[in-house]
Amino acid sequence: MRGYPESPFPWRAGNRVALLENGEEFFARAYAAIDAASSEVLIESFILFEDKIGKELHRHLVDAAARGVRVEVTVDGYGSPHFSDGFLASLVDAGVRLRIFDPHPRWLGVRLHMFRRMHRKLLVADGRVALVGGINFSADHVLDFGPEAKQDYAVEIEGPVVADVHGFMREALDTRGTGESWQPPRIASTMPHVGKAGVMFVPRDNHRRQDSIEREYRRAIRSARREVLIANAYFFPGYGFLRELRHAARRGVKVSLIFQGEPDMQVALAAARTLYAYLVDAGVHIHEYCERPFHGKVALVDDGWATVGSSNLDPLSLSLNLEANVFIRDPEFVAELRSHMYNLLEHHCQAVDPATVPRSRFWEGTTRPLVFHCLRRFPDWAGWLPAHTPKMALAKPPTADSPGSLLQ
Repeated sequence: MRGYPESPFPWRAGNRVALLENGEEFFARAYAAIDAASSEVLIESFILFEDKIGKELHRHLVDAAARGVRVEVTVDGYGSPHFSDGFLASLVDAGVRLRIFDPHPRWLGVRLHMFRRMHRKLLVADGRVALVGGINFSADHVLDFGPEAKQDYAVEIEGPVVADVHGFMREALDTRGTGESWQPPRIASTMPHVGKAGVMFVPRDNHRRQDSIEREYRRAIRSARREVLIANAYFFPGYGFLRELRHAARRGVKVSLIFQGEPDMQVALAAARTLYAYLVDAGVHIHEYCERPFHGKVALVDDGWATVGSSNLDPLSLSLNLEANVFIRDPEFVAELRSHMYNLLEHHCQAVDPATVPRSRFWEGTTRPLVFHCLRRFPDWAGWLPAHTPKMALAKPPTADSPGSLLQ
């Protein structure tokens, strides 16, 4: 594609991909994969809470370890800030290896160090099946949580690309959770083809792959002929990304965006709304999902391209956090994802009327661009803070002298 070199990440043919909606579907498949494992379970999650979901996961992990399965779990120290002694001890005593990515103590009860977090959500069982998406191990991803339950998506994958996800996760265990030294093999694994989907696994880090996920999005948008549909919880990309959307709409592509209308963080909606006029003036259709918080990170282009993963389209995900998406070429999967998205559009979203979008008054002509650039440059300014190498803490059994301790 003009303006971009060929992607360094290989497409793997012959995969089966199943769309999973919300925690009800995701957790059932995650637990089934863990229960069926005979040799190894690898999990990465930004959030693991000690709620009903965390306790259920705990039970499945302990059972797997008791069968002799090697169980490796990595969670983020900011997203998963606390575990009780009993929760930790029973995991570790069973043989589960629980790592905390870059943990830091609270300062006056406040969690700091919110930048460069491990935001991935990955699971691989026996190197055979992988789950990739945006769903954390927490109760707010199931509908009975109430009006704050999150709408979200993941995929279950079988086939050759699972070897890439598995290799990356194994490498991340040896590189303080970053996975920065992982390189996808040039030759696909010998795993049998089990489906028709081409799948590409793309991680993002703060070294050689700083814009890897954004590039794949922009490459697809630039090639769109009929439709671009993006549903993303936190949307505040740079001008380059926004220009791709405007150019697509102006050349006749139907560009539809789904954002949070009832966000879990009001700043997310406020930031996205500052972009509405710039987008709708080019013919982009914007919709706000108003049933409950939207946490998904999915997109489709035309009839043959889709993505599902952990990456939002905001400065934290695109410039700071460790993320992972899969990109999918499969008309059947794209049709299924489109059906889900159109159901949201028709029954659970409010369309933004271009006539009601506020336009800048003359004294705001410089203010809005200034605010935009300040927010967009925030990750760069965060990079001026004293740099540190992320640490990985390994949970060990609590003792009388150090209850609930973590071994650095």
